[in-house]
Amino acid sequence: MNRRTLLGGLFAAASVPALAACSSGVTSLDGQGSSSGGAGSSKGGVTIGTANFTENQVLGYLYAAVLQQAGVKVKVRPNLGTREIVIPALKAGDIDLLPEYQGALLNYLAPKDASAEPGTMQNALTLALPGGLQVLPYSQAADSDCFAVTRATARKYGLVTLADLAKQNGKLVIGAAPEVKKRRVGAIGLKDVYGVEFKEFKSLDSDGPLVKGALKKGDVDVANLFTTDTDIAANGWVVLTDPKNLIPSQHIVPLIADRKADDTVRKALARLGNVLTTEQLTQLNSQVDNDKKDPEDVANAYAKQHGLA
Repeated sequence: MNRRTLLGGLFAAASVPALAACSSGVTSLDGQGSSSGGAGSSKGGVTIGTANFTENQVLGYLYAAVLQQAGVKVKVRPNLGTREIVIPALKAGDIDLLPEYQGALLNYLAPKDASAEPGTMQNALTLALPGGLQVLPYSQAADSDCFAVTRATARKYGLVTLADLAKQNGKLVIGAAPEVKKRRVGAIGLKDVYGVEFKEFKSLDSDGPLVKGALKKGDVDVANLFTTDTDIAANGWVVLTDPKNLIPSQHIVPLIADRKADDTVRKALARLGNVLTTEQLTQLNSQVDNDKKDPEDVANAYAKQHGLA
């Protein structure tokens, strides 16, 4: 079986929850964050891949909208899976562009890198990326992983910060996407940084109906969610603070293959990055998750409303 056939099979089978999004900064066209000065070309079109959670899909379709407006032929391949699938696919040429998150991507590429400030992280990403890939200027919009509990659970166990979880070692159940069990911004980091040990790790989904339903019903005590999720405020859930800065800055950043990173693509994505805010992204997510709208329709409507398409 050749590489492309194998990757195609992986895409078809990618039912595991997506990368844990982790995600305000300033974008520019001065080459900030570029890992290559080589000239690419988008004339043959750009294939955009996304992870399989709402926000990443919305971002993928936003990328498509602004690139189409710039005259670039695009194709979107949503719901591809985790970084273990999408980054090799990007390197191999099966896709050309991904919406990413600074801190989560850096943690994947260089787990020991302690960079936390957005500009420093951008430079660290430039050094950590495999050859042939680069990050474009990051967006002002950001998202982040967080760990949330119900108000009742917070009162019962006296939970305010992530450090408080260690006082209840062996008693609490955490729910999250399967990969969070092995990630630093997850069970590994909570143990290393805060000394937290859970009674059980329940593999659910990535800020989706399974993990949120489990938190509502009490099947899990702690849930890994995203800060742009409007359900947190709607349900009165308590986001535990992170005094030791386990969770890094998470500005949204385009990850692209050098072969497609020409000026047309750079300018279109920078324009989006300068317009899209965290608050707006949160509302777009809500339109999909709560209002049951199609991610592509939501992205296209936003792009038209803001003069991006």
